[in-house]
Amino acid sequence: MSQAGIDLDTSIGYLLKEASSVLRAAMEDVLRPLGMTVTHYSCLELLAQRPGLSNSELARGTFVTRQSMNVLLQSLERAGEVSRPAEAPVGRALPARLTPHGRRRLEKASAAVRSVEVRMLAELSEADRAAALRILRSIVNSLRDANAQEPDTSRE
Repeated sequence: MSQAGIDLDTSIGYLLKEASSVLRAAMEDVLRPLGMTVTHYSCLELLAQRPGLSNSELARGTFVTRQSMNVLLQSLERAGEVSRPAEAPVGRALPARLTPHGRRRLEKASAAVRSVEVRMLAELSEADRAAALRILRSIVNSLRDANAQEPDTSRE
């Protein structure tokens, strides 16, 4: 390993990326037979927990662009899983809500995703699970705090 390089065997960042990729692949595997992607599932899950989110809020929550989310929402509306008003009640945002059909689809998808999480955590004790949650939250918070404090040099 060069002095400036990263030792991939001990890099927490690399391992987190690998874990994220493996988790996403496992979720895609169980969602595919249901005709869903991880983003589709994530959108339905967010709307179940926070009804009325806008396209922009859903895009941020599912880690996709606003344009990609808008395409997905239009597809979910056509499939009868999500409803949005024809006109924005306030401003320009169209709040999305799950339909009963969307809730039934989400129920099946949630069970499938839960099975992946159970498999992922099977070898961890309750203490290890609690520690993993605490550590991952700390990592996310540290990076968010650092990003919030960094000056925007993109225009310089």
